[in-house]
Amino acid sequence: MPGSSFRWQTHGLDITSTVREIVPGKRVVWGGPAGGIEGVHVWTFEQTGGRVTVHTEESWSGAPVDAATAELGQALHDSLTAWLTALKARAEQTD
Repeated sequence: MPGSSFRWQTHGLDITSTVREIVPGKRVVWGGPAGGIEGVHVWTFEQTGGRVTVHTEESWSGAPVDAATAELGQALHDSLTAWLTALKARAEQTD
């Protein structure tokens, strides 16, 4: 539900994110601050037959990003790739 918050951890950061938008079966947007960075994460889902294509985008802003744009841009890319790889592996798991 938009406005709901949840806590999670990644790369040593303890993050509290807030759900900003939900379109059931189509789109989820959430975000929040972590280590001086404001992040917004968008997940979209498109079903075609029995398959679902997942697309994700995330943006970061804040002083740490301004100070290390290339490094943090690569970290963000690597993080999104790892999330999608893990999601794909779990979705294809047959147990």
